[in-house]
Amino acid sequence: MAELEGIDVTAPPSGTGCAECLAAEGWWVHLRRCAQCGHIGCCDSSPAQHATAHYKASGHPLIRSFEPGEDWFYSFETGEAYDGPALAPPEHRPVTQPVPGPEGRVPADWQSHVH
Repeated sequence: MAELEGIDVTAPPSGTGCAECLAAEGWWVHLRRCAQCGHIGCCDSSPAQHATAHYKASGHPLIRSFEPGEDWFYSFETGEAYDGPALAPPEHRPVTQPVPGPEGRVPADWQSHVH
Protein backbone atom coordinates (compact mmCIF):
# COMPACT_ATOMS: atom_id res chain seq x y z
CA MET A 1 0.00 0.00 0.00
CA ALA A 2 2.90 2.43 0.71
CA GLU A 3 3.71 2.71 -2.99
CA LEU A 4 0.18 3.66 -4.01
CA GLU A 5 -0.56 7.16 -5.16
CA GLY A 6 -2.55 9.05 -2.57
CA ILE A 7 -0.38 8.45 0.50
CA ASP A 8 2.07 11.06 1.76
CA VAL A 9 3.76 9.67 4.86
CA THR A 10 5.27 13.10 5.60
CA ALA A 11 1.98 15.06 5.74
CA PRO A 12 1.15 15.86 9.38
CA PRO A 13 -2.45 15.73 10.60
CA SER A 14 -4.35 19.01 10.35
CA GLY A 15 -5.09 18.93 14.07
CA THR A 16 -6.41 16.73 16.85
CA GLY A 17 -10.08 16.89 15.86
CA CYS A 18 -12.32 17.30 12.84
CA ALA A 19 -11.28 20.58 11.25
CA GLU A 20 -14.78 21.55 10.12
CA CYS A 21 -16.55 20.45 13.31
CA LEU A 22 -14.12 22.46 15.41
CA ALA A 23 -14.65 25.54 13.24
CA ALA A 24 -18.45 25.18 13.40
CA GLU A 25 -18.56 24.19 17.09
CA GLY A 26 -19.86 20.78 16.06
CA TRP A 27 -19.01 17.30 17.30
CA TRP A 28 -18.02 13.88 15.93
CA VAL A 29 -18.15 10.18 16.70
CA HIS A 30 -14.79 9.01 15.28
CA LEU A 31 -11.99 10.69 13.37
CA ARG A 32 -10.43 9.90 9.99
CA ARG A 33 -7.20 11.23 8.50
CA CYS A 34 -6.63 11.89 4.81
CA ALA A 35 -3.60 9.82 3.84
CA GLN A 36 -2.60 12.36 1.21
CA CYS A 37 -2.81 15.74 2.93
CA GLY A 38 -3.43 14.98 6.62
CA HIS A 39 -6.89 16.59 6.81
CA ILE A 40 -8.75 15.33 9.88
CA GLY A 41 -12.46 14.81 9.30
CA CYS A 42 -15.27 13.04 11.10
CA CYS A 43 -16.48 9.56 10.14
CA ASP A 44 -19.68 8.66 8.32
CA SER A 45 -21.39 7.81 11.63
CA SER A 46 -20.91 11.45 12.64
CA PRO A 47 -23.67 13.95 11.88
CA ALA A 48 -21.61 15.99 9.38
CA GLN A 49 -19.51 13.25 7.70
CA HIS A 50 -16.62 15.60 6.94
CA ALA A 51 -14.09 12.91 5.94
CA THR A 52 -16.30 11.85 3.04
CA ALA A 53 -16.96 15.50 2.15
CA HIS A 54 -13.18 16.08 2.04
CA TYR A 55 -12.78 13.14 -0.36
CA LYS A 56 -15.52 14.46 -2.62
CA ALA A 57 -14.06 17.98 -2.65
CA SER A 58 -10.38 17.05 -2.94
CA GLY A 59 -10.38 13.71 -4.75
CA HIS A 60 -8.02 12.30 -2.11
CA PRO A 61 -9.23 8.67 -2.05
CA LEU A 62 -7.49 7.17 1.00
CA ILE A 63 -8.14 7.73 4.69
CA ARG A 64 -6.68 6.21 7.79
CA SER A 65 -8.35 5.89 11.14
CA PHE A 66 -7.25 8.62 13.56
CA GLU A 67 -8.39 6.60 16.57
CA PRO A 68 -5.99 5.09 19.14
CA GLY A 69 -5.21 1.44 18.45
CA GLU A 70 -6.46 1.58 14.84
CA ASP A 71 -4.08 1.72 11.90
CA TRP A 72 -6.28 0.66 8.98
CA PHE A 73 -6.63 2.52 5.72
CA TYR A 74 -9.81 2.74 3.64
CA SER A 75 -10.28 3.59 -0.02
CA PHE A 76 -13.35 5.61 -0.95
CA GLU A 77 -12.81 4.47 -4.55
CA THR A 78 -12.77 0.71 -3.92
CA GLY A 79 -14.68 0.49 -0.63
CA GLU A 80 -11.92 -1.74 0.75
CA ALA A 81 -9.78 -1.56 3.88
CA TYR A 82 -6.01 -1.94 3.69
CA ASP A 83 -2.89 -2.14 5.79
CA GLY A 84 -0.48 0.68 5.11
CA PRO A 85 2.58 2.59 6.24
CA ALA A 86 3.06 4.64 9.38
CA LEU A 87 2.14 8.28 8.83
CA ALA A 88 3.74 11.40 10.29
CA PRO A 89 2.97 11.75 13.99
CA PRO A 90 0.74 11.94 15.79
CA GLU A 91 -0.94 8.83 14.41
CA HIS A 92 -4.15 9.22 16.42
CA ARG A 93 -6.22 11.70 18.39
CA PRO A 94 -5.20 12.38 22.00
CA VAL A 95 -6.18 9.42 24.18
CA THR A 96 -7.65 11.87 26.69
CA GLN A 97 -10.16 13.12 24.09
CA PRO A 98 -13.58 11.53 24.69
CA VAL A 99 -15.55 9.52 22.14
CA PRO A 100 -17.68 11.04 20.86
CA GLY A 101 -15.98 14.41 21.09
CA PRO A 102 -14.90 17.02 21.63
CA GLU A 103 -15.62 17.33 25.30
CA GLY A 104 -18.39 19.77 26.11
CA ARG A 105 -19.99 19.78 22.65
CA VAL A 106 -21.64 16.37 22.43
CA PRO A 107 -25.39 16.52 23.07
CA ALA A 108 -26.90 14.23 25.69
CA ASP A 109 -28.98 12.54 22.98
CA TRP A 110 -26.00 12.09 20.64
CA GLN A 111 -26.97 8.52 19.75
CA SER A 112 -30.11 9.77 18.02
CA HIS A 113 -27.93 11.90 15.70
CA VAL A 114 -25.55 9.25 14.35
CA HIS A 115 -25.82 7.65 10.93
